[in-house]
Amino acid sequence: MSLEPTSTRKIIHIDMDAFYASVEQRDNPELVGKPIAVGGGDKRGVTTTASYEARKFGVRSAMPGWKARELCPSIIFVKPRFEAYKEVSRHIREIFHRYTDIIEPLSLDEAFLDVTINKIDEPIATVIAQFIQRDIFNETRLTASAGVSYCKFLAKIASDIHKPNGITVIKPNQAIEFLEKLAVKDFFGVGKVTSVKMERLGIRTGKDLKAWTKVDLAGAFGKQGSLYYDLVRGIDERPVQSDRIRKSYAVERTLDEYLNDANDVHEFIDSLAVTLHQGITKSAFRAKTLTLKLKNKDFVIKTRSHTSRSIITEISEIRELAHKLVNENLDLCSDIRLIGLTLSNVEGEENTGGQLALDLKV
Repeated sequence: MSLEPTSTRKIIHIDMDAFYASVEQRDNPELVGKPIAVGGGDKRGVTTTASYEARKFGVRSAMPGWKARELCPSIIFVKPRFEAYKEVSRHIREIFHRYTDIIEPLSLDEAFLDVTINKIDEPIATVIAQFIQRDIFNETRLTASAGVSYCKFLAKIASDIHKPNGITVIKPNQAIEFLEKLAVKDFFGVGKVTSVKMERLGIRTGKDLKAWTKVDLAGAFGKQGSLYYDLVRGIDERPVQSDRIRKSYAVERTLDEYLNDANDVHEFIDSLAVTLHQGITKSAFRAKTLTLKLKNKDFVIKTRSHTSRSIITEISEIRELAHKLVNENLDLCSDIRLIGLTLSNVEGEENTGGQLALDLKV
C-alpha cells in the first residue's frame, strides 16, 4: 500500500509532560520531587494529572482519589487551578505560532502542528520540534514531548514513546515496520474495551490486525473497522484543522454482551462519567447539557438529555445527572449494546480544541 499521498506532509504532535502537576511543582518548589496529583483525594474525587513521581506507584489520570492514596500513601493532592493552566497554554500556543499557523489544539496541553510549510523555512520537522521544546522550557520552565511523522495518527503515537522531554520521529519508510510491531492496545483510538476484544480475536499486534480484511474488520468493529484497516497500513489523510471548534464532548462504550438490567447500566455510567470528566477537565470544555445515549441490539439509538442552569464541571454532577436520566428511562434499558454520555451546549467561544474523530477512548 503506497504512502505517497501523505508522505510529503510534516506533522508534529506536542504533548506537555504531566501538565497540571508540572505547573503546580513549578509554582510551588515544596512540591518538586514529590508524588502529587491534581484533583480530589476524597472518596468521590478523581485524579486529573499525576506527577511522574506518583506515576511510579501506578497512579494515573482518571483514577479515583481513594485508589491513588492506596497505591501511594504519601501522595499530595492539589486542587486544580484552571486559570493558571489556561494562561500557560496560551503562552505555549504563542510559541507554536512562531513556527506555523496550522495548529489543531486537542486540549490545553497538546496540539498538532503542520510544519510542511513553516514560518522559518526549516525543511526538517524534527529541528522545528526541537526549537519548540527549547522555547517552551526556556519560557515556561516546563517540558514537552514531541512526535514527528507524515500523518496525525503516527505523530500522536510517537509523542508518547519517549516521555518526558523526549522526541520520536517515524519516517514514511519506517511506518509499516513500526505499526506491525506495535501492540494494538497502544494504537491511538483503541480503548481498553476494544483492545480486550481484539485480543480475544487473536489480534495482539499491528501485524495481526493487518491480516484481517476490511470487510471482516467492519463486521467485528463497525465503522471503526475500516479506519483500523487504513491506520495499520500507515494511511491517515486527515488534515491538521486549525479552525476546528469543538461543539460537544462525548464518550461511549460498545459492550461485549447485551445489558438488560438497569443496575448494570448504572455501573457502566460511573466509569463513563470518570472518562468524560477527565476529558472535559483536560480540554477545559464547558457546557450545560448532558445527554445519555443508548443503542440496542437492533441498532436503534435513543437519547435523553438534561440541561443545567450552570456549567457542568464536577464529576459528582455528571454522575448524578446521568443516573437520573437512566432512572427516568428504565423502559429503554433492555438489550443495550452501547452506552454513551455527551456534554454539549457550549459556553462562549473558548472551546477551540477538538479531539480526533475516534470515539473509542473508553
